[in-house]
Amino acid sequence: MAASPSQSVSTWFEGRNVFVTGGSGFMGKVLIYKLLVSCPNLGNIFMLVRKKKDVDPQTRLLHMLQQEPFKSIKEKSPEKVKKLILVPGDTTMDGLALSTADKERLIKEVSVVFHMAANVKFDLTLKDAVRINTQGTMNVLKLAKQMTSLDSFVHVSTAYCHCHEPVLEERNYPVSVQPEVMIDTVNNLNEDVLVSMTPKLLEGQPNTYAFSKALSEDLVQRSGLPAAVARPSIVLASLKEPAPGWVENLNGPTGLMIGAGKGVIRTMLCNDKYFFNIVPCDIAINGIIAMAWKVGIEKPQEPIYMNVTNGAENPITWRSAIEMGKIHARNHPFSGILWYPGGSNTNSVAYHWIRVILFHLIPAYLLDGVIMLSGNKPFLVRVQQKVNAGIKIVHYYTTKEWKFRNDRMKELNQQLSSSDKEEFFMDIAAVSWNEFLLTYLLGIRKFTLKDDPSTLPRARQVMNYMYYADRFVKIAMALLLAWFVYSCMNMTRELAIAPFDVNEI
Repeated sequence: MAASPSQSVSTWFEGRNVFVTGGSGFMGKVLIYKLLVSCPNLGNIFMLVRKKKDVDPQTRLLHMLQQEPFKSIKEKSPEKVKKLILVPGDTTMDGLALSTADKERLIKEVSVVFHMAANVKFDLTLKDAVRINTQGTMNVLKLAKQMTSLDSFVHVSTAYCHCHEPVLEERNYPVSVQPEVMIDTVNNLNEDVLVSMTPKLLEGQPNTYAFSKALSEDLVQRSGLPAAVARPSIVLASLKEPAPGWVENLNGPTGLMIGAGKGVIRTMLCNDKYFFNIVPCDIAINGIIAMAWKVGIEKPQEPIYMNVTNGAENPITWRSAIEMGKIHARNHPFSGILWYPGGSNTNSVAYHWIRVILFHLIPAYLLDGVIMLSGNKPFLVRVQQKVNAGIKIVHYYTTKEWKFRNDRMKELNQQLSSSDKEEFFMDIAAVSWNEFLLTYLLGIRKFTLKDDPSTLPRARQVMNYMYYADRFVKIAMALLLAWFVYSCMNMTRELAIAPFDVNEI
């Protein structure tokens, strides 16, 4: 049956216990925040946390609760935070490395699972990508199949895991190799052999991340669970919650925006006529929560697939986004900019790398030389190497275009009650991209770079200085080029009219 608005989303979650993997990540934090705030009668949220860089799970959770967005909840409604229960474990380990007590409790009490744990880096080795993303999903599914009261399992994938398709529909896509076979392969072959085999194994996939997520979807498809697969496109900062512009990492466009806003990135390989398929983080999370509600009510025999993407109803091109971003970056500059934000993009690989040499590498080497002469440690060449590596990794996505069907997302929004449409806002057609990109930039400034609002007047002054410095350098370079061309032409003319004497040879 179709989901009915007769039972609201928050009402359906009443008394239900939730298990979340990947809760310490960017989207995971927004998911947990939204459940705590908008589902007041929710049961417990069991959060799987692994040991990371010698920091134990308990310390990681305490650190997370001391920061936003949970700091505010803890101060205003401490009883809500008490619903967040730590479960030490690791998705890559058999049985998730759970204690016997934790495993028994999860099996007995959990009725909703949100599997969000993943490594989203595009340059992972095949072994790491499959182990973390695919084997991790298999291990979570094994636990979910033992849960006696499971009503809904939501797997968070990516809209870009079947990039060989020009039109990406909301359905299951077959994979070229069984996930179990690939897991066995990466666990039994040495790294050198796997590296040599990777291009062939990917079979057209752009990177190991997309490949491993496609394999993960296949596991969910064959799980037999009441499940959904959510496929977000490029997730940016929040539109509204937990705060307008909330973002905490440098992944994807955030790193590019910081690099461009600080004047470090002067060129990017991109076809700016193509659509830039972005979705605010809270809209994606609201859609994911609503999917759990839909699965719980409809109890589908096979997984429901939903592209959490922007469709034809509210398109934005790369060109529009870049131009809007430039304007906002100049009006609300970051602190510590290295040069005036400028540059442009091109879809010519040769022209792009010429510009990389001229506007990225040469200035970096020159300025690092000045920095060394002043007795300080050079850093710009190292920064540019990272920037260029990052641009190279993402250019596959900035030079291609896909059409994403998002009918199920629009249909799901219509199935919500009027109050749920407001509480779990997911109408991407209503988003003003210009306003959102300004919110995004201000969020980067506040939450990621920790630039206090009081620094804005000074940052604008520096921006004005950089503007005139940029113009001066451009004029000087133009004059130098004109002089060089004139000198060459004059020398050629003099050689052409000079008398030729064979005795001078």
